[in-house]
Amino acid sequence: MKLEEFVEACSKQGLVLNETQVQQYCRYAEILKEWNEKMNLTAIVEFEEVLDKHFYDSLLPSFTTHIEGHLCDVGSGAGFPSIPLKIAYPELKITILEPLKKRVTFLETVKKELNLSGVTCLDERAEDYAVKHRETFDVVTARAVANLNMLAELCIPLVKKEGLFLAMKGSNGMEEYNGALSATTKLGCELVKEETRTLQDGSSRINLFYRKVKSTPSGYPRMFAKIKKNPL
Repeated sequence: MKLEEFVEACSKQGLVLNETQVQQYCRYAEILKEWNEKMNLTAIVEFEEVLDKHFYDSLLPSFTTHIEGHLCDVGSGAGFPSIPLKIAYPELKITILEPLKKRVTFLETVKKELNLSGVTCLDERAEDYAVKHRETFDVVTARAVANLNMLAELCIPLVKKEGLFLAMKGSNGMEEYNGALSATTKLGCELVKEETRTLQDGSSRINLFYRKVKSTPSGYPRMFAKIKKNPL
């Protein structure tokens, strides 16, 4: 996806990017490639692929659902989807949870270089952070982090009642949905929408939108070792 195609594709979805935003995406891609030479952030570093498979992919859910308020990005890695969303929607407040400190250092560099305000980057695990911040966020996102039956327990306790849990998955998204149905129900969420989209290279993305309909029981999330050993 060339830069002009990225801008045009966003415009067709109702997202009109200004010059500052376009420059921020370009600089973000540059920093990603620079830092990837000294640490493992992503296998995708070529500019046109980054635009399609990282930036445009991160924005897909926002084209049909208004994402607003305070968003928590669990296991953000190199900043996806939260940083592309923040560039597109500057009014969003962002908290990024990334357990690897060196990745948080990278994210802090991106934040500074792109002059992003209202972004907090923390080297904390979601299950630990939830102890003091449960049911705090309007939106909780996770992209390519873990299987949904484990991911649900890490994310849903952070979502406030009536808030949104957005699980961003690949072509096996509906299989994961079925496998996690017991977990998402027990934790207080119900699926309100599933969207299948295709990137320029032909790969499929399945985004699952859950609404938090009741509070998560107090025993969740458990420690990660327990979640991994015995998923809900």
